Amino acid sequence: MPLLTMNPQTSLAQLKTSLDALGLQTMPATEFCRIWRSHADLLASLPPRYAQVQDDLLARLEAGSLFSEESCSFSQGDLVVQLSMWLDKATQQLAQV
Repeated sequence: MPLLTMNPQTSLAQLKTSLDALGLQTMPATEFCRIWRSHADLLASLPPRYAQVQDDLLARLEAGSLFSEESCSFSQGDLVVQLSMWLDKATQQLAQV
């Protein structure tokens, strides 16, 4: 599937919408991760550490989704909080540019 090309604000809004859906458990983790990974243009406009952190969080989310209940290592609720913090920091970083 081709990567999306859009302005950073639109990408941030789509990531926020998908994060809300994940938090409400109306979107499966696999679809959520696919959406977040499709925003390469957004990651390219951020410092490299953002891509590294995002990839780590998404990998943990995918690993945790393999279990039917919360894994002691990868709580989906905790990962949603961490992804929300990532999104907030990315928004702040782009506002400084």
